[in-house]
Amino acid sequence: MKTNITMKDIADKLGVSVVTVSKALNDKDGVGSELKSKIKQMAQDIGYRFNTSAKSMKEGLSYNIGVIIPERFAGPNQSFYLQFYQQISKVLNKFSYYGILYILSSKDEEELNLPILYSEKKVDGFIVLGQISNEYIELLQDMETPYVFLDFYTNHAEVDSIISDSYYGVYEMTNYLISNGHRNIAFVGNIHSTSSIQDRFLGYYKSLLEHNIQLNDNYIISDRDERGLYIDFALPEHMPTAFVCNCDQVAYNLVNKLNKNGYSVPNDCSVVGFDNDLYASITEPQLTTIEVDVEEMSLVAVKSLIKKLKNQKEKFGRIMINCRIIHRDSVKALN
Repeated sequence: MKTNITMKDIADKLGVSVVTVSKALNDKDGVGSELKSKIKQMAQDIGYRFNTSAKSMKEGLSYNIGVIIPERFAGPNQSFYLQFYQQISKVLNKFSYYGILYILSSKDEEELNLPILYSEKKVDGFIVLGQISNEYIELLQDMETPYVFLDFYTNHAEVDSIISDSYYGVYEMTNYLISNGHRNIAFVGNIHSTSSIQDRFLGYYKSLLEHNIQLNDNYIISDRDERGLYIDFALPEHMPTAFVCNCDQVAYNLVNKLNKNGYSVPNDCSVVGFDNDLYASITEPQLTTIEVDVEEMSLVAVKSLIKKLKNQKEKFGRIMINCRIIHRDSVKALN
């Protein structure tokens, strides 16, 4: 099998000139959008690789993108954002960029130290994956390097963010529980921790309001401290029939805690999660949850950032990606 794939190989397969292939792969004018797509797809299919070193020298770009994940979201028991990073890397690779993972330590975040990837000019832009402090956001705004936020947003409206529709997803999930006869429903998550958890709580609350169910303060259970680290939360004195958890890992922890306290899921309590990650499948029983479209979010984030690299005046605002309920075995119908 040939390993050194050239532009001529692509040109020969499609019956076009090498110049046409070069223009298409470098997004130059003079090639129609349909043909450009065919050429890029053929390049991907037969394993063509850009000579990024030559391109970097010519264009002054590194063709590297830094993916920043705060340390609290990348611990030994955290899987969701690391899986997210893998998908981002795959998408970047399709656009001939490379993703460099940068774990932002709690110390650097608190002391407002910019990533070394920035100071040493190792990357062309950043994707910030997971909520960071407002102070650190203000620090990033002073950078010349373009960036986008992924899976969170803040009151900094000028910052481009790509998020899942957490609000509507949990609203629909709570409606589903109510349709199955549940009216005593708890929410597990620190509503002051991240924008995503706040949106999920508000979706839960809207569903309660629409069904004339009084919000019970004892049913709002904090799952993490002010640093975002998980805590051992207490179960309510008067148990609900269902728990809405802000993520699958918390749901997994909750199910284990319920089992240790003599409760059976879903016979005694129903439990639902959010993310549809590894924890949803290793929980026993497997979790009914909300699936985040990681593939689409990654694609939109990468495309948005590449457009900003070409024109730093590009603005997209907040882009919301739909999610959907995955039905499994952790919910019991009471009616």
